[in-house]
Amino acid sequence: MAKKELTADQRKNLLDTLKGRFEKNMNRHESVDWNHIQEKLEAAPDKLWSLFQMEETGGEPDVVTLEPQDGFHVFYDCSPETPKGRRSLCYDREAWEARKKFKPENTAMDMAAEMGIEMISEDEYRSLHQFGEFDRKTSTWVLTPENIRSHGGAIFCDYRYGQVFTYHNGADSYYASRGFRGKLKV
Repeated sequence: MAKKELTADQRKNLLDTLKGRFEKNMNRHESVDWNHIQEKLEAAPDKLWSLFQMEETGGEPDVVTLEPQDGFHVFYDCSPETPKGRRSLCYDREAWEARKKFKPENTAMDMAAEMGIEMISEDEYRSLHQFGEFDRKTSTWVLTPENIRSHGGAIFCDYRYGQVFTYHNGADSYYASRGFRGKLKV
């Protein structure tokens, strides 16, 4: 297990990157003050570590205001395509264990848990598109309702033809162009 602590340089570089992205994309969080976010992050090293993981895997996390969060701010992966460091994953451990051969290195659900983040839902995925076009060439596993998962399936989304589409696949499938987007409450 990786050490969940950042060096002083990693912390500073991450905060600088997050602040720059925050200031460049004010439409995602119009009424939010960066100084408040930074104070919360500095008081929560575990959250900084998770954001570092999001950044390192290509997620380009940023604060996105989709709905009131009772004192929380939520960072979402805002990379144009699904994060490169989180692709070629089947949906969850059960699906991974069911594969007889050619198992991927990890699962989307396990990797999210290891990073200390949550996978986004289909509704959150759809709402995220009010702030841009995401996954025009890739696709993203999203949280799958139990009634679908219990039958061996999982759902994923992408953005084509100016619209978000939701599809289904066997939860044990994995593709080089499919990963997952996460979120982190701070």
